[in-house]
Amino acid sequence: MADNHTMEQRSANMRAVLGRDTAPEVLIRSILHRLGYRFRLHRRDLPGTPDIVLPSRRAVIFVNGCFWHGHGCRRGGLPTTNSEFWQQKISNNRERDRRVQKELRKEGWRVLIVWQCKTKDEAKLLKTLSNFLERGGAATA
Repeated sequence: MADNHTMEQRSANMRAVLGRDTAPEVLIRSILHRLGYRFRLHRRDLPGTPDIVLPSRRAVIFVNGCFWHGHGCRRGGLPTTNSEFWQQKISNNRERDRRVQKELRKEGWRVLIVWQCKTKDEAKLLKTLSNFLERGGAATA
């Protein structure tokens, strides 16, 4: 994938990316609310500050951007400029994600990772969320 951005343009684009209240996160919150679940957002007292926390179910949900967390989909590709930096950055993010998930599970939390690209099919997402919360199912979506 060709990258025709200058370093300044790339930096401006990356600075503009939101860390919370993203469209996929808002969609998931909307689905959970329609299903009747109540939750807390971004609890800083938990490892990794999960995006969505359902204390009564001992469940947390992380809504991961495919680029920032190195998903294997087309959105997860690295830029061609400054690729060493991005490769290290994404690698560090993935390692932190593994560590945080392990800490949360050790503390008795169930963890669901929802990838940005998987929020396009709302019916499938609803099923995944219901399965996770009702039956303690899937760990990633």
